[in-house]
Amino acid sequence: MASFNPSGYEKYSGSAAEATKFGQDAATTGIPVSSSNAYYSDTSQTTNTRPQTKTRVPWSSGLCGCFSDWRNCCITCWCPCVTFGQIAEIVDKGSSSCGVNGALYTLIACVTGCACCYSCFYRAKMRQQYMLKKHPCGDCLVHCFCEYCALCQEYRELKSRGYDLSIGWHGNMEKQSREVAMTLIPPTVEGGMSR
Repeated sequence: MASFNPSGYEKYSGSAAEATKFGQDAATTGIPVSSSNAYYSDTSQTTNTRPQTKTRVPWSSGLCGCFSDWRNCCITCWCPCVTFGQIAEIVDKGSSSCGVNGALYTLIACVTGCACCYSCFYRAKMRQQYMLKKHPCGDCLVHCFCEYCALCQEYRELKSRGYDLSIGWHGNMEKQSREVAMTLIPPTVEGGMSR
């Protein structure tokens, strides 16, 4: 006798007459006694679902908006390794330091002249983390042709998301935890009760 099991398969528990018919003992073993498929498959519940893709959001500023933050624009123009190091530390969530990333960027720039090959990977990683659109073109092309503008744009994007890149990842986490703690502590009333 077959019984429906909502977990997705059908169990057979044969009666004594069915068991003797197939040459088995009368005890129920849970093993199918017929040659038909013992498993139940409900194709009406099977749907072809694709994972929902999150929509990508635009960058907070354009690629050529470098002069909106003139201080960072000047630092990036004269010493792009500093801006890159700050970006990389935030994107790596503190697993690598600003100094190490900046030094590696400088070494690659001095040896090959193509530090953009290193920095474009961080742009791609940042776009993945924040679900940013590929704009105006692919990450490697943006860094290859507009390295300084791309670094400034990434800096502004992280800044618009509330990061202070000058204090690094750990400094931002401490600042954030202090702000959360301040919102949890109720304000104290100064002075005593008036009579």
